[in-house]
Order: sequence, then structure tokens, then C-alpha cells
Amino acid sequence: MSTLFAFLHHLAAFTLVAALAVEFTLIRQELTLASARRLQVTDMVLGIAAGFLLIVGLCRVFFFEKGSDYYFHSHAFLAKFSIFIVVGLLSVIPTVEFLSWNKPLRDGQVPKVSAKQLRLVTVIIHGELFAIALILLCAAIMARGGWV
Repeated sequence: MSTLFAFLHHLAAFTLVAALAVEFTLIRQELTLASARRLQVTDMVLGIAAGFLLIVGLCRVFFFEKGSDYYFHSHAFLAKFSIFIVVGLLSVIPTVEFLSWNKPLRDGQVPKVSAKQLRLVTVIIHGELFAIALILLCAAIMARGGWV
């Protein structure tokens, strides 16, 4: 069972990274009906992957791996988990923006996005990608038993 949950954890993480990479690519292009719809779908996949990753990760912590005492006394784990939560909260901003496009998209119109809002969404997506690198660093440190 531990192997299955490790697999599911990695599958969710790679799905999240792939969805974020697609968002990164789409947000840099000119916004069209097709790209706006793709951004909405991609953001939904990202959210589902993040939720699944959180649930599976917590199951691993509490039921399948070294136990919650080990993880919650590891600075690397706490940093990794904290970064994940902060990024999850920040990702609400692009999600709300993408959801605000529902009416124009239903009407067959390209959503109007201010340059300021587009910049904010782009900065958050860049920040999410950077945070993933930090999370991977923390995971590598944890795997080596460091930073306890």
C-alpha cells in the first residue's frame, strides 16, 4: 500500500507541474477564446492535482511512511509543506481571474483582462514554478535525512 501511495503522490505532483507548465505557456500568449478556455481547464486540472497531492501526501505522512512524529519534527518537511500551502493560497488569485471569464466565454467573447491583472497572474505562476523548485530541494534534503 505504501508503494501505491508513493506512486499516486508522484503522479499527482507531475500532473500539477505539467498543468502549471501549460498555464505558464498559455498566459504568455495572446489571449484568445481557445487559450482562455484552455487556461480554465488547465487551472481546474491543476487544482484537482493539488488537492489530490495534499490528500495523498497527508495519508503518506499519517498512515504509510515514517509517521507524523518524524515528519512534523523535520524542518525540511515543514518548509516543504508550508511552501505548498502558501502557493496553494496564492493560486486562488489566478483561479478567481480565470473563473471570472465564464460569462464572456459563454457569450463567445475573449475576456478583457487589464495589463495589471495579467501581470499579477503571470508573476504568481512564475512564483509557483519557483516554489516547486524549492519544494523539490526540501524533498531531496528530507530523503537524505537532513535538516532535522
